[in-house]
Amino acid sequence: MPRLSEVIAALENLWPAERAESWDAVGTVVGEPDQEVSRVLFAVDPVQEVVDEAVKLGADLLVTHHPLYLRGTTTVAASTFKGRVVHTLIKNDIALHVAHTNADTADPGVSDALAGALDLRVVRPLVPDPGDPEGRRGLGRVCELEHPLTVRELAARAAERLPATAQGIRVAGDPEATVRTVAVSGGSGDSLFDHVRAAGVDAFLTADLRHHPVSEFTAERAHSPLALLDAAHWATEWPWCELGAAQLDEISDRHGWDLRVHVSKTVTDPWTAHAASAPTSDTMGAPN
Repeated sequence: MPRLSEVIAALENLWPAERAESWDAVGTVVGEPDQEVSRVLFAVDPVQEVVDEAVKLGADLLVTHHPLYLRGTTTVAASTFKGRVVHTLIKNDIALHVAHTNADTADPGVSDALAGALDLRVVRPLVPDPGDPEGRRGLGRVCELEHPLTVRELAARAAERLPATAQGIRVAGDPEATVRTVAVSGGSGDSLFDHVRAAGVDAFLTADLRHHPVSEFTAERAHSPLALLDAAHWATEWPWCELGAAQLDEISDRHGWDLRVHVSKTVTDPWTAHAASAPTSDTMGAPN
């Protein structure tokens, strides 16, 4: 049975902390280096529901994509929700390790997992890491479809293949336009529009797209078929949990650790319901 320090070393090899953005907070948050690890749980968010799941599972290590304390703190008091997470972890001898932007740009990384969930063939990074001479690491991925789809069909595939959320998939663009190439980026992606333009793809699938950037982007692309597909943030990053778990399983087998690695199915997307607007053909249908 490996010690936590050995498992963390393996995870750091997959997602080196030095490759995280300077503003990020990655690495081990809670954990005794000499404690033994037999069961690991992967999840997107280090929230109380997930920590309770780790306790019930008997996990010794929780690996999450999102940091617990991204902007620092002055307290871990149990009267705060993040403090309760820390107290629960320590009381139950569960370590917490975070791989965030260092997992986004990894090879394979978050966007590779997203592309895999949608049966897209990865061609190259959308934003290459200048420190990677092989040109495989970087943010986002440029992908190809095995067979062309319409935007509507691609959105339906994303809705079917990604975990179900209240939001589903929103589309900006012609639903009947043909898609052969797609850029994908797990998590918030509207800061990547310049790179998407330069990539010359037919569609861009990401999350957290905001009104003004999308409005400006579509206005600039008025004479182009490029479409935007907006999924829930959590849903675009959850496939990485399965990828990370599979990578750790392979390491465990190679070292003879016999780890039991699990992926949380707990939906931690904050949106819980969706009410669709009534369809209308009246372009002036907004209320007075």
